[in-house]
Amino acid sequence: MIEARWNGAVIARSDDTVVVEGNHYFPREAVDAALLRPSATTSVCPWKGTASYHSLEVDGATNKDAAWYYPDPKAAAAEIRDRIAFWKGVEVG
Repeated sequence: MIEARWNGAVIARSDDTVVVEGNHYFPREAVDAALLRPSATTSVCPWKGTASYHSLEVDGATNKDAAWYYPDPKAAAAEIRDRIAFWKGVEVG
């Protein structure tokens, strides 16, 4: 079972992650949606497409843009559709 943890909370837990470029992409339903906050941030990957972000909020602390996902990934990255990955101090393992 792979978990994503930040600020003492389990953000996501699943044994069905997809690893791309060293990042675990969790199924959206395995992520605690109550801890996600919307973000207007986007970025572009040449082969995956345009990423959108969520900030995390746990016990009053915010980790800006610590979660990302590809709402409409390119064909080469189709396996990460409806999945979320983490960075910025989120421990995954």
